[in-house]
Amino acid sequence: MSAVLLEKAPAKINLTLQVLGRRADGYHELESLVAFAALCDRLTLQPGENDSLEIAGPFAGKSGLVADNLVLKALAAARERIAGLKAGLFALEKVIPVAAGLGGGSADAAAALRLIARLNGIPVEDPRLMSAALAVGADVPVCIDARPRVMRGVGEVLSGPLDLPPLPAVLVNPGVALATRDVFTQLAIKPAKRPSDNVPRGFDALINYLSRNGNDLTPAACGCAPVVAEVLDLLQRLPGAKLARMSGSGATCFALFGAAGEAAAAAQRLKAKKSWWVQETMLGPVQTTS
Repeated sequence: MSAVLLEKAPAKINLTLQVLGRRADGYHELESLVAFAALCDRLTLQPGENDSLEIAGPFAGKSGLVADNLVLKALAAARERIAGLKAGLFALEKVIPVAAGLGGGSADAAAALRLIARLNGIPVEDPRLMSAALAVGADVPVCIDARPRVMRGVGEVLSGPLDLPPLPAVLVNPGVALATRDVFTQLAIKPAKRPSDNVPRGFDALINYLSRNGNDLTPAACGCAPVVAEVLDLLQRLPGAKLARMSGSGATCFALFGAAGEAAAAAQRLKAKKSWWVQETMLGPVQTTS
């Protein structure tokens, strides 16, 4: 029996998110500076003749039907493009909240494609795998290689990896699922300026950069779920918080801190006050292969 393969699927954090307009095909043109969190789902692959998926972990119950999971959709998309692929039993440990603006499903799909590449001896940058990634979802390509980047278009145009400083953070989700479609329905499109490609490397300069480039989906998300505004307000007022922001289409928000100890203390403070999901973590690149 072949050895079980393991990949981590780190949560995706939108440090910035600008909506540049709506395209003729109905999709929105976006630009987002993305980093990844040490918070990860775990996906294993036991090679075998029969393809299947098992889901466990604290958010397994909210992951929907197994047949609709993006792990299996990633496998199907890869099979459509590459003949004779081997796969087997996938086992997903789901620790990233669902429908939370953290790209958990996309990260899982990207992890599945990396496992398929490893098992079949295919370079992960193979254009057929990247085509499969985009077919599964707009956020999947940036999750293939979990390093900070600027993503553009609907997610298919990626900058090279960026050298950002480590970013101690606290993630908070108030337990409200926000569908991306619903948030975009509430979005009032307005012209947006494009952030500079010259993202600063230093911590203070990066915080200043982020303060000038926000998340255009925040007002729409607050309209759909007013508790998002409450979360942002509490995060901004935490001792040591440098910046508070919503990730993706919400409802997860985050605060950035100058030191890991400050983030840990802030997380404990929030856990004592609220019954929300609260997680201290570090943002940056994440090593996904074990």
